[in-house]
Amino acid sequence: MIRHLVLFKLNDGVDRDEPRVQAAAQAFFELGDLVPELEFWECAWNITDRPIAYDFAINSAVSDADALKRYIEHPAHQAAAGQWREFATWVIADYPF
Repeated sequence: MIRHLVLFKLNDGVDRDEPRVQAAAQAFFELGDLVPELEFWECAWNITDRPIAYDFAINSAVSDADALKRYIEHPAHQAAAGQWREFATWVIADYPF
């Protein structure tokens, strides 16, 4: 199994209540039901107010490297990630568990 973690940081001046941000978050909330390779899927907004904290997190799991590649290339994932490119940056960690 591979754990796929993603942490998003909204760009300066971008608020999570903006319609475009809410639409992008909704796209990720729905993604777990759309991509068959995802064996575990959760995402949520950060609830703490610390300067080093990221704003939105995805915690997911896939069976192997091939499944991770298919997930990354899946049209629904590409569409969701494309929305975030407009107003956020992110970091990713993929590791076996």
